[in-house]
This record gives sequence, structure tokens and C-alpha cells, in this order.
Amino acid sequence: MNTMFKNGKFLLTLMLMFAMLFTAACNSSKSSSTGEQKEGTKEDPVEIEFWTMQLSPTFDDYLNGVIADFEKENPNVKVKWVDIPWGDMETKILSAVASKTAPDVANLNPQFAAKLAELDALVDMDEMVPEDVKSKYFENIWSSNTFDGKTFGIPWYLSSQVTMYNSDIFKEAGLDPEKAPATFEELSDVAKTIKDKTGKYAFFPALDGSHLLETMVMMGVDLTNEDMTKATFNTPEGKEAFNFFVDLYKNDLIPREVLTEGHSKAVDLYQAGEIAILPSGPQFLTIVEENAPDILKATRTAPIITGDTNKKNVAAMNVVVPKQSEHQKAAVDFSIFLTNAENQVEFDKQTAILPSIETALDDPYFSEEPADATPIDKARIVSAGQLKDSEVLIPPMKNFEELRTAMNEALHAAMLGDMTVDEALDQAEMKWNETLSK
Repeated sequence: MNTMFKNGKFLLTLMLMFAMLFTAACNSSKSSSTGEQKEGTKEDPVEIEFWTMQLSPTFDDYLNGVIADFEKENPNVKVKWVDIPWGDMETKILSAVASKTAPDVANLNPQFAAKLAELDALVDMDEMVPEDVKSKYFENIWSSNTFDGKTFGIPWYLSSQVTMYNSDIFKEAGLDPEKAPATFEELSDVAKTIKDKTGKYAFFPALDGSHLLETMVMMGVDLTNEDMTKATFNTPEGKEAFNFFVDLYKNDLIPREVLTEGHSKAVDLYQAGEIAILPSGPQFLTIVEENAPDILKATRTAPIITGDTNKKNVAAMNVVVPKQSEHQKAAVDFSIFLTNAENQVEFDKQTAILPSIETALDDPYFSEEPADATPIDKARIVSAGQLKDSEVLIPPMKNFEELRTAMNEALHAAMLGDMTVDEALDQAEMKWNETLSK
């Protein structure tokens, strides 16, 4: 593998997971997806357009191969693949929907896809996908693509966070290098020990994206009522969650930059040897391998740190079919084919992602360490092993960015001492209720 390809591949792996940060629909990836009559005849050929987010050129061979296999089995359906830069996808697809030029299939994450679902712009996969095919996907992952009672997407690839930690720093602090904290309570104790013994920080809690809300749910906080019309986090559990971060910040057990920077900063600090623990997807070890091989060598992996709920988060990417498609059945057939077990396993072996179809985990790649296993191999095994017990903890929500921002601003105010925890929760609750009532 040449250097250009290697660098490109690890960067594309990173991009795959930021949004973030598969059993066949039939017995073979080369068999018909739904078992129904194919759309298109010799007299009626069709072309569908498939959009992905920045997967080219790294995965050109893989995706072109999947497309070729699908077209071979469906000779009257042609697939036109269009790769969109990551930062342009939202603008381009919203513009395409508005101008009635939407693609037939698009690769999106649940929160973004929900924006189109809110416009009633996507087909309902519960109606389009046969029950025997739908049942092959992880139930919790399938249901995460639900908005207003309709399932707007088919799960594609997943990332399940693990706890990666620097065993050398654990040894320096007098901690067991083979035992990572399993709960947030244990994490607080480890943070104090590491700071006292080494002067370093144990971890950098990322508060960007959905990270704060996911952590609160793992701590036992219910964010809203069932129909998402009212905030329900201003409770003893919510106060305990806020106090967790406030106490760490006030006691100088986490870096000051947590208020201004996010997950990428945590990765930077970990590979620099300045923090001991990196809760993240295994794909980020690719960056550590590239920039800090000594840190990678010292890295051990454990299941993700969680609360008494034992909930574990998984990030998902999906494929959707806009209602504007003139060939919805062909588009759904291709989406099922793309995400079947065989194709997903092949994709997973090229980059650090996990399948959305349960039987795909039967492949030894996800459970057996190879000879001379690297920390990246071991992280993959841990991540895959907890996937069945993981779920998307933050479902698609209307006006999600407003909700996320309101919670983060309230916590920041409490951490800085501008508000008490009670005042901060009151403020967040008020803003959430205003947003949820829109």
C-alpha cells in the first residue's frame, strides 16, 4: 500500500465516523434483493442515481464492484454513483429536494435524514422492505431510523464506541494497566488518581455533537417524554449528570478546552500522551497508528464506560430513498443489496466499521483475533462484541441543533460558575420546552 493511499484511507475512515463519527437480503449478494419481480424490462430500462458522502476514491473498487454485481443481477437497472464532499451533502440534497432533482438513493446519518423525513420527503421503509428482510437488521438500529411513526432509512454501517486507554500512564499512576474504569463513578476516581500521581488528565469529555446527550442517557436521564413534546431531564438524575461534569471541571480534573473544543481535540491529546483515556470508535486508532505508534503500542481496549443503566451508544449511517424517485422499487432493491450481509462484511474489512445486519457478526473477523493482533484488531473485537447490546441513544428529533445547543450552553454556564446546576437545568428545560412545542 503506497503512502498516498494509506493516508487517504485513514482520513476517509475518520470522515465515515463523524456523523458520526449488514445477512444478505437473499442467500447471496448476487441474488434478487426482495424476491419480487424486478423493476425494468428489456423495453423499460431504468437508471437510478446513488449519492454517497466522500467515499471516493478510497472505496471506488468496493462500491463499483457492488454496483456491477447488482447490475448483473438486475440487467435492466443501471446505477449512477455520485460522490458528494462531506461538507456539501446537506446543502446539495436539500437543494435537490427543493428543485425536484433528488437522487434515488442517498447515504445520510439519522439526524440529518430526519430533516428530510420531517418534510415527508422520504419513502417509508416499513412499507417498502419485506418483513423477512427487515428482520435481519438489528432491531434497535432499524428503529433508530424512525420519525413521526415512519421508518425513513435502511441502516448501513455502524460504529460502537469503546474505551481505549494508555496502559503506560495507568502504570505511572499506580493503577492496574489491564483494568479500565467501567462506570462514570469509577472514571471520576481514576481521574483524580491520575492527576494526583502524574499531573496528567485522565480524559477529555467531548461535549460537541451528540456526546453530552448520549452521556446523560447512559447516566439514566430521560431527555423527553415519549412523544417528544416536553423535556423530562430536570430531575435528580439530570442534576447528577450535570454535577459530574461540573465537579470534574472545578477540581481541574479535565482540561479547560472542553468548553471550546470537541472530540478531535480528545484524539489529539491522546496521541500526544497527554490524556490516558479515549472513549471513541476504534477507527480513531488509525490516526494514532499514523502519528504516534508508541502510544498505539501502549493502548489497551475495554468496553465503553457507562452508567448504572448499562446502556451503550452506537452511531449509525443509513441509506434513504426520496419520494421524488421515479423508480422507488429499484432504489429500495439496490439499498437492500448494498447493505446485505456479504457486502457489509466486505466493506467492514476495508475500514473500521461494523455491520447493521446481525448475522454478519458471525464472520470470524469480528470475534477472533488474528495472529500478532494489533491494538486496532483488539479494539474491533471489543467493539463488535458489545454491538448487540448497543443502541442509538439519541433518536431523530425535530430542531435537534437547537436542543443540543441549549443543553450545552446550560452545562457550560454551570461549569463556569455563571449559574448553579439547578439554574442551568431550569434554563435548559425552558428552552427545550419552547423548541419541542414548535
